[in-house]
Amino acid sequence: MRTGLYGLVAEFERHEDLLKAAREACRAGYRRMDAFAPFPVQGLPEALGRKRSRMPALFLAGGILGGTGAYFMEWYANVVSYPLNIGGRPFHSWPSFIPITFELTVLGAALAGFFSCLALNGLPRLHHPIFGVPGFERASVDRFFLCIETADPKFHPVGTRRFLETLHPFRIAEAQA
Repeated sequence: MRTGLYGLVAEFERHEDLLKAAREACRAGYRRMDAFAPFPVQGLPEALGRKRSRMPALFLAGGILGGTGAYFMEWYANVVSYPLNIGGRPFHSWPSFIPITFELTVLGAALAGFFSCLALNGLPRLHHPIFGVPGFERASVDRFFLCIETADPKFHPVGTRRFLETLHPFRIAEAQA
Protein backbone atom coordinates (compact mmCIF):
# COMPACT_ATOMS: atom_id res chain seq x y z
CA MET A 1 0.00 0.00 0.00
CA ARG A 2 1.45 3.37 -1.00
CA THR A 3 1.23 6.25 1.40
CA GLY A 4 -0.70 9.17 0.01
CA LEU A 5 -3.01 6.95 -2.02
CA TYR A 6 -6.68 7.14 -1.03
CA GLY A 7 -7.93 4.53 -3.48
CA LEU A 8 -8.42 3.42 -7.06
CA VAL A 9 -11.32 4.87 -9.03
CA ALA A 10 -12.97 3.20 -12.01
CA GLU A 11 -15.08 5.36 -14.32
CA PHE A 12 -18.06 3.95 -16.21
CA GLU A 13 -20.29 5.41 -18.91
CA ARG A 14 -23.54 3.64 -17.96
CA HIS A 15 -25.23 3.06 -14.60
CA GLU A 16 -25.77 -0.62 -15.45
CA ASP A 17 -21.99 -1.04 -15.71
CA LEU A 18 -21.50 0.64 -12.33
CA LEU A 19 -24.11 -1.59 -10.72
CA LYS A 20 -22.50 -4.71 -12.20
CA ALA A 21 -19.03 -3.54 -11.10
CA ALA A 22 -20.22 -2.88 -7.54
CA ARG A 23 -21.75 -6.36 -7.33
CA GLU A 24 -18.55 -7.95 -8.66
CA ALA A 25 -16.38 -5.99 -6.22
CA CYS A 26 -18.57 -7.00 -3.30
CA ARG A 27 -18.49 -10.61 -4.48
CA ALA A 28 -14.68 -10.38 -4.71
CA GLY A 29 -14.53 -9.39 -1.04
CA TYR A 30 -14.05 -5.62 -1.20
CA ARG A 31 -15.98 -3.80 1.52
CA ARG A 32 -14.45 -0.31 1.80
CA MET A 33 -15.74 1.19 -1.44
CA ASP A 34 -18.09 3.90 -2.59
CA ALA A 35 -19.95 4.74 -5.77
CA PHE A 36 -20.74 8.13 -7.27
CA ALA A 37 -23.51 8.74 -9.80
CA PRO A 38 -25.42 11.76 -11.15
CA PHE A 39 -28.75 10.21 -10.10
CA PRO A 40 -29.93 7.53 -7.65
CA VAL A 41 -29.19 4.06 -9.02
CA GLN A 42 -31.73 1.48 -7.88
CA GLY A 43 -30.02 -1.35 -5.98
CA LEU A 44 -26.62 0.33 -5.69
CA PRO A 45 -26.46 0.46 -1.86
CA GLU A 46 -27.23 -3.27 -1.69
CA ALA A 47 -24.66 -3.99 -4.41
CA LEU A 48 -22.05 -2.12 -2.36
CA GLY A 49 -22.87 -4.30 0.64
CA ARG A 50 -24.44 -1.51 2.68
CA LYS A 51 -26.62 -2.40 5.60
CA ARG A 52 -29.94 -0.77 6.41
CA SER A 53 -29.75 2.84 7.51
CA ARG A 54 -29.93 3.78 11.18
CA MET A 55 -31.74 7.00 10.33
CA PRO A 56 -35.32 5.80 11.01
CA ALA A 57 -34.35 4.65 14.50
CA LEU A 58 -32.62 7.98 15.18
CA PHE A 59 -35.70 9.91 14.00
CA LEU A 60 -37.86 7.77 16.28
CA ALA A 61 -35.57 8.30 19.26
CA GLY A 62 -35.55 12.07 18.69
CA GLY A 63 -39.34 12.11 18.45
CA ILE A 64 -39.79 10.07 21.61
CA LEU A 65 -37.32 12.25 23.54
CA GLY A 66 -38.98 15.44 22.27
CA GLY A 67 -42.50 14.26 23.11
CA THR A 68 -41.54 12.86 26.50
CA GLY A 69 -39.62 16.01 27.37
CA ALA A 70 -42.53 18.23 26.38
CA TYR A 71 -45.06 16.22 28.37
CA PHE A 72 -42.80 16.12 31.43
CA MET A 73 -42.17 19.87 31.17
CA GLU A 74 -45.90 20.62 31.09
CA TRP A 75 -46.71 18.14 33.85
CA TYR A 76 -43.99 19.53 36.11
CA ALA A 77 -45.04 23.14 35.52
CA ASN A 78 -48.76 22.46 36.08
CA VAL A 79 -48.67 19.84 38.84
CA VAL A 80 -45.46 20.31 40.84
CA SER A 81 -43.95 23.73 40.30
CA TYR A 82 -46.93 26.06 39.96
CA PRO A 83 -50.31 24.34 40.38
CA LEU A 84 -53.33 26.53 39.62
CA ASN A 85 -56.90 25.41 40.00
CA ILE A 86 -58.62 27.08 37.03
CA GLY A 87 -62.31 26.35 36.57
CA GLY A 88 -62.18 23.22 38.71
CA ARG A 89 -60.10 21.21 36.25
CA PRO A 90 -57.54 18.75 37.62
CA PHE A 91 -53.89 19.78 37.83
CA HIS A 92 -52.88 16.94 35.52
CA SER A 93 -55.18 17.72 32.60
CA TRP A 94 -53.54 15.71 29.85
CA PRO A 95 -55.78 16.82 26.93
CA SER A 96 -54.41 20.35 27.23
CA PHE A 97 -50.85 18.95 27.02
CA ILE A 98 -51.34 17.26 23.63
CA PRO A 99 -50.68 20.18 21.19
CA ILE A 100 -47.30 21.15 22.66
CA THR A 101 -46.34 17.49 23.10
CA PHE A 102 -47.09 16.86 19.41
CA GLU A 103 -45.14 19.92 18.26
CA LEU A 104 -42.06 19.05 20.29
CA THR A 105 -42.24 15.43 19.11
CA VAL A 106 -42.00 16.67 15.52
CA LEU A 107 -39.28 19.17 16.41
CA GLY A 108 -37.25 16.52 18.27
CA ALA A 109 -37.49 14.09 15.35
CA ALA A 110 -36.50 16.78 12.84
CA LEU A 111 -33.51 17.96 14.88
CA ALA A 112 -32.34 14.40 15.55
CA GLY A 113 -32.60 13.61 11.85
CA PHE A 114 -30.74 16.74 10.80
CA PHE A 115 -27.83 16.33 13.20
CA SER A 116 -27.66 12.55 12.70
CA CYS A 117 -27.49 13.05 8.96
CA LEU A 118 -24.60 15.48 9.35
CA ALA A 119 -22.75 13.19 11.76
CA LEU A 120 -23.29 9.92 9.87
CA ASN A 121 -22.22 11.48 6.56
CA GLY A 122 -19.09 12.96 8.11
CA LEU A 123 -20.13 16.50 7.30
CA PRO A 124 -19.07 19.20 6.96
CA ARG A 125 -16.30 17.96 4.70
CA LEU A 126 -14.78 20.71 2.62
CA HIS A 127 -12.47 18.46 0.60
CA HIS A 128 -12.49 14.79 -0.32
CA PRO A 129 -9.56 13.04 -2.05
CA ILE A 130 -11.77 11.84 -4.89
CA PHE A 131 -12.39 15.45 -5.97
CA GLY A 132 -8.85 15.46 -7.42
CA VAL A 133 -9.49 12.54 -9.79
CA PRO A 134 -9.36 13.74 -13.42
CA GLY A 135 -12.86 13.91 -14.88
CA PHE A 136 -14.64 13.46 -11.55
CA GLU A 137 -16.63 16.66 -12.12
CA ARG A 138 -18.68 14.61 -14.61
CA ALA A 139 -20.04 12.53 -11.71
CA SER A 140 -22.77 15.13 -11.41
CA VAL A 141 -23.50 15.11 -15.16
CA ASP A 142 -23.15 11.80 -17.00
CA ARG A 143 -20.44 9.52 -15.55
CA PHE A 144 -20.43 6.83 -12.87
CA PHE A 145 -17.51 6.12 -10.53
CA LEU A 146 -16.56 3.24 -8.25
CA CYS A 147 -13.80 3.91 -5.71
CA ILE A 148 -12.10 1.11 -3.78
CA GLU A 149 -10.27 2.60 -0.81
CA THR A 150 -6.81 1.66 0.42
CA ALA A 151 -8.36 1.13 3.87
CA ASP A 152 -9.97 -2.06 2.55
CA PRO A 153 -8.18 -5.13 3.95
CA LYS A 154 -8.19 -6.78 0.52
CA PHE A 155 -6.73 -3.72 -1.25
CA HIS A 156 -3.43 -4.15 -3.07
CA PRO A 157 -2.41 -1.51 -5.63
CA VAL A 158 -1.56 -3.96 -8.40
CA GLY A 159 -4.15 -6.64 -7.61
CA THR A 160 -7.00 -4.17 -7.21
CA ARG A 161 -6.05 -2.42 -10.46
CA ARG A 162 -6.10 -5.78 -12.27
CA PHE A 163 -9.49 -6.56 -10.76
CA LEU A 164 -10.89 -3.19 -11.87
CA GLU A 165 -9.55 -3.76 -15.38
CA THR A 166 -11.61 -6.97 -15.61
CA LEU A 167 -14.73 -4.82 -15.13
CA HIS A 168 -13.99 -2.94 -18.39
CA PRO A 169 -14.20 0.63 -17.09
CA PHE A 170 -13.83 3.68 -19.28
CA ARG A 171 -10.81 4.75 -17.22
CA ILE A 172 -9.00 3.86 -13.97
CA ALA A 173 -7.41 6.62 -11.91
CA GLU A 174 -5.72 7.01 -8.55
CA ALA A 175 -7.22 9.22 -5.86
CA GLN A 176 -4.43 10.80 -3.86
CA ALA A 177 -5.02 11.47 -0.16
